[in-house]
Amino acid sequence: MAAGESSGSVVRRILLGSQLRRLRDARGITREAAGYSIRASESKISRMELGRVSFKARDVEDLLTLYGVTDEAERDALLGLAREANVAGWWHSYGDVLPGWFQTYIGLEGAASLIRVYEVQFIHGLLQTEAYAHAVVARGMGAAPAVEIDRRVALRLERQKALVSERAPHFHAVLDEAALRRPYGDREVMRAQLRHLIEMSEQPNVTLQVMPFSFGGHAGEGGSFTMLRFPESDLSDIVYLEQLTSALYLDKAEDVAQYEKAMTRLHEDSPGPEESRDLLRGLLQLT
Repeated sequence: MAAGESSGSVVRRILLGSQLRRLRDARGITREAAGYSIRASESKISRMELGRVSFKARDVEDLLTLYGVTDEAERDALLGLAREANVAGWWHSYGDVLPGWFQTYIGLEGAASLIRVYEVQFIHGLLQTEAYAHAVVARGMGAAPAVEIDRRVALRLERQKALVSERAPHFHAVLDEAALRRPYGDREVMRAQLRHLIEMSEQPNVTLQVMPFSFGGHAGEGGSFTMLRFPESDLSDIVYLEQLTSALYLDKAEDVAQYEKAMTRLHEDSPGPEESRDLLRGLLQLT
């Protein structure tokens, strides 16, 4: 199975959930009543509508009946979406080291057509070298067994393949100068990482900007965040905020608009790609 197909299953799950929510709202049916009809709780309906769980064909059929969907073509289309949404992604083989809350993100990342990030703590995972990634994971995992650290690094490298795939997304990263100066690994690891950033910044689908210390305060004051856009026109942009033991996925128009404004300001206020490459070359000489 291609990585793009398995990543798309997460998007299909979200699309199906939003369709079910729209149908329920149109009939004026509560989540509690919908849950009762499929022998489940209100919270289960909520998770289904957010695309956070897999779908049983029987549950979807019962909900469609409850919502008055009798047209066979419409029912077949939604049931087909349910089947596609249940396809396991390639990352499921890393379930032993992958938190459940991060699995959704990997699927969304792999399905996105545009990925925009602001990073302040370290180099973004899609741009890390293997040695740098190992240093980041080892520091973050403390006394974890070496085999677990290696598995997490392997997962990160697997994610990076999306940037060079046939349907590679456009990746636009703004890295705070702090992320470039904070050492992970020894001097040679950092030098190799900076060289890698310069090389990646020259890829046609990658735009890399550096927000320098000299600019002072800027629009990224709230910390690191990621914005994902998808080729499906009926799926809204999603803002991803990672925390220590969980993550937030924001898709409400007013929330997304605020982050869109911050991202636009970061793009405008940071030096352009060529000047940012010069900043990277300057840091490389100092490292």
